Amino acid sequence: MEYKDLVNSWKRFGSTPEDVCQQVLGVSADKINEKVIIAPWWKPDVFDNLWYEKTFLNNSDDADINVWNIKTNDYNITYIQTGIGAPVLSDALLALGGTKCKKAIFVGSVGALSDNIYIGDIVIPKLSVCGDGMSRYLKGSPLKNNDAFGEVSYPDTEMFEVLKGNTKIICEENNIKWHIGTTFSIDTIVAQFAYIDEILQMGCNVIEMETAAAFRAASIVNIKLAALFSVSDNTMQNKSLICEINEKDHNYRKDVRKNIFPKIILKTLK
Repeated sequence: MEYKDLVNSWKRFGSTPEDVCQQVLGVSADKINEKVIIAPWWKPDVFDNLWYEKTFLNNSDDADINVWNIKTNDYNITYIQTGIGAPVLSDALLALGGTKCKKAIFVGSVGALSDNIYIGDIVIPKLSVCGDGMSRYLKGSPLKNNDAFGEVSYPDTEMFEVLKGNTKIICEENNIKWHIGTTFSIDTIVAQFAYIDEILQMGCNVIEMETAAAFRAASIVNIKLAALFSVSDNTMQNKSLICEINEKDHNYRKDVRKNIFPKIILKTLK
C-alpha cells in the first residue's frame, strides 16, 4: 500500500489527512512535532529524566490515545501513548502522515525467548516477523490475498543504525546489557505459549505485539521509525507475563528505563 491510496480513500468518503489526525490522535496536525516518541503503554512520566516540561494536548483525560508535547534541553518532542496492540498503534502512525513528523522512536516492553536475555536488558529489533492481523490491511488490494503471516518487516535502515550505535555506546558506558532482536509480533498474550516452539523455529529471540505492523505503517507514511525495547519478562526462564516476577528484577528494569532510555532517545532523535 502507498500513502496516496489511503489519502484517496479518505477523500472518497469525505475526510482529509488533517481530519484523520484530529479524530485518531485527538489533536490538530499542526500540534505534532517533527520528532515523536510513540509508546503502547508508558506515559512520559516514566522518563522524567528526559523532559523538563510537558503539555497534555488532548481535550480529555478519557481520550483513547493520549498526546503530550514535551520540552527537552535540546529540542521538542511529541509523545503519543496509543494503547496496546498493533491496530491502535498502527492507526496512530498512519494518522501522523498528515503532520510534519519525520522520525520516531517506538518505546515499549518485550518478552525474551532466550536464556541469554534478562529482565531489564535493552533490545533493538533488526526485524519483526508478522503474527498479527493488522499487517494484512497495510499491504494493499486485493484484501483477500493479503495474509501477511510470517512475513518480515524492518525498521528504517538509517534510524536503526543510529539507534544501535547510540545504544551500544551508552550501554557499554553504563554496564548495561543490550541485544539485537529478531521479534515476533503476536496478537495475544495468553494464547502465545501454545506456539512458543514454532516461534523459536522462526529464529525469534523476543516477542511483542506491535512492531511488524508499526514498521509497515511508518514506511507507508514515510516516517523513519526504529524501536527501543525494555525486557519485561522471559518465558524461557519461567518468568513470563503470566508468572510472578520478583521485585529485584522489576526494580532493575525500572532503573534502566528511567536512567538509560532518555540518554539513548535524546541522542538518537537529535
